[in-house]
Order: sequence, then C-alpha cells, then structure tokens
Amino acid sequence: MWQTKRFNELTVTDLYQILALRAQIFVVDQQRVYQDPDGRDQKAIHIFNRDEDGDIVAYARIFLKDDLVSFGRVATSNKVRGQGFGGQLLDKIMQTIQQEFPGRKIEIEAQVQVEDFYKRVGFVSEGEPFIYKSTPHIMMVHEAM
Repeated sequence: MWQTKRFNELTVTDLYQILALRAQIFVVDQQRVYQDPDGRDQKAIHIFNRDEDGDIVAYARIFLKDDLVSFGRVATSNKVRGQGFGGQLLDKIMQTIQQEFPGRKIEIEAQVQVEDFYKRVGFVSEGEPFIYKSTPHIMMVHEAM
C-alpha cells in the first residue's frame, strides 16, 4: 500500500527502512560514497510502498527548492525490480506534486541512465550532463501542473 507522510509523521521503523533502502541503492549498489542525509528530509514529503513482509520496497521524497518543486532519492528495492513499482512510484510522485504544489514548475537532477524514465511523464532535459556525487546526472524540467 502506498503511503505519503511528512517527516514528523514517519515512524522510527519508516525512517530506518527508508535510510536502509537509500543506502543499499545509492551507496552499495551504485558504489558511491557520499553523505545521504542532507537536511532535506525534514522538509520533504516521503512516498513509499511496503511489500507483504512490511519492508519498504519503493521510495521517493518531494521538496521545495526555491520557487520550484523537486524530488529525488527515487529508489526501488532489488526485491521488486522489474515489477512496475518504479512506474507506480513516478505516477504517485506526480499526483502528489499536483495535489500539494499546484502551479509550480518541477525541476529534478536525474541520473543519466534513467533520463528516458522521466521523459515518459513529460520531463524535458536541459543542458549538458554533469557529475553529481560521482554519477552522471542531467537537469530535467516539467511544466507546472
């Protein structure tokens, strides 16, 4: 079941599982060394889904970035990869942005390897790829909804 919570609504278990999933995907699997907690979590809206065992298997956070809305730390567990959770998560992100931040332009820093994933919901790439935390990224924008 998909859940949407603000930081102060997260349980200790929610937060632990979120940080564990992000570390597994972005640090271990992608072999990147960086400080994941970056001060944005406290002001973000957190979207996630649990499997039948109660483990968080899909996650993202949405936050304001100046006058824009952004999202990141989009992750799906290896346990559910290829089962459509990524697409469902992206749809849930876009629905939440439309509800919570209507009329705001969306800007994300996407990993280059998933650029086409975001294009499927109307994101457009801007500029040239750049390195962010040892990984090629590209700025992508979406018109306000």
